[in-house]
Amino acid sequence: MNSVSMEMPLSDIIKNKILEQGPISFHDFMEMALYYPGLGYYTSSPDKIGKQGDYYTSPYFTNVFGNVIARQLEEMWRLTSKQDFTIVEYGAGMGSLCVDILQQLKHSKEFYKKLKYCIIEKSETMRQKEKKIIDSDLINEKISWYDTIDEIPSFTGCVLANEVLDNFSVHKVIMKQNELKEIFVGYDHGFFEMLKPAQDDLKEYFTALGIELPNDFCAEVNLEAIEWLKNISSTLEKGFVLTIDYGYPSSELYQSYHRLGTIVCYNKHTVNDLPYSNIGQQDITAHVNFSALNFWGAKNGLINCGFTNQSQFLLGLGLTEHLRKLEEKENNSFEVRKNLMLLHTLLMSMGKKFKVLIQQKGLNNPLLSGLQFCQPLI
Repeated sequence: MNSVSMEMPLSDIIKNKILEQGPISFHDFMEMALYYPGLGYYTSSPDKIGKQGDYYTSPYFTNVFGNVIARQLEEMWRLTSKQDFTIVEYGAGMGSLCVDILQQLKHSKEFYKKLKYCIIEKSETMRQKEKKIIDSDLINEKISWYDTIDEIPSFTGCVLANEVLDNFSVHKVIMKQNELKEIFVGYDHGFFEMLKPAQDDLKEYFTALGIELPNDFCAEVNLEAIEWLKNISSTLEKGFVLTIDYGYPSSELYQSYHRLGTIVCYNKHTVNDLPYSNIGQQDITAHVNFSALNFWGAKNGLINCGFTNQSQFLLGLGLTEHLRKLEEKENNSFEVRKNLMLLHTLLMSMGKKFKVLIQQKGLNNPLLSGLQFCQPLI
C-alpha cells in the first residue's frame, strides 16, 4: 500500500475503485470499510470498545463474564479426558475476556498446566493493543497469536467466538418479483445501491435452509461463516465451538419485522442504519443466523450441543451463586452494588439479546452446564 492511499480518505478509495472497476458487492464494500489496511474500522488506531469507543462488550462490564465462561471451559476439558487443551479465541478485542478466563483458570492448577491459549487476530492494530493490555507473564506462559486457524496444528479444545461473526462481511440480497437479487454499491455524486441477479451460491444458501423470502424482503447472507466452520472443523480434532453473538434462528430472522434486513452501525454509542456514512469510522454489523451455523456446522462434523441466550447460559453456570456471594459481602458496599448492577446488565438487557450456540466434534452427547436451559433451534 502506498503513502498516497494512506493519506486519502477511505471513502475516496472505495469511490475510486467503483469508478474504475464498476459497482462492487455490499460484501466487498463492508470488507473495505471494516478491514482496509490502516484505514478500515478494525485496522485503524482509535479505541473501539468502552467509554471512548463505539460500543460495549460483555467482558468490558465485569470480569465475572470471563470467570463464568472459564467454568464452562474447565468442564469441557474434563469431558475431553483431561488431556492437553487449546482455547482458540477469534478476535480478542481488547484482551479482557482472555485475561479474565486465564486468571480464573489459574485456580485449577491441573487444567492450567495443560492449557494453551491461541488468539486469531487478522488486524495488526488490534493485535498490538491486545499485547499492550495483556500481562506479559500471561503472554509468556500461555498466549500466542495467529493470522488464521490453519496455522495451528490439530488440537483438542474449544474455539471461542464472542461477538465476532456479526462483523464478518455479508452479502445483501432482496427478493424482487420472485427472483433473488444481490445488492451492489455504485457511485454517482454519492454512494447508491443497485441490484444484480444473485449468484448461485446465494440462492443455494436459502434453498439449503428451506427458506423462501417474500417479495421485497431484504436479508444478509454470511458465506464467510460457512467457510469459518469448515476451517475450524479441519483443525479441531476433538472438542467444542462456543459462539456468543446477537442474532436469531431462521424461524425468527425471516419474520416480517426484519424485512429491511439487520445491518446496524455503531458510532460513539449511537446506533444507525447508514453504512455509507462515516466510512472506516463506524462499526458495521449484521445479525447472525444461528440456524445456518447449526446446519453448516453439522455438514462439517460439528454437532449441535445446544442453543440458548446469554442469560440462561450464565445462570446454568452458576451466576446466581456468584450474585448471592456478592450480596453477602459487608465490606465495600458501593463496589458490591456496582458489580450487581453490571451483572444485572449481563443477565437482562445484554443477556436476552445475545445468543449462545455450542457445537462439538468427536464426543458422545456431552452434557454442558451452560446448556441446562436450551431453546429450540429451527
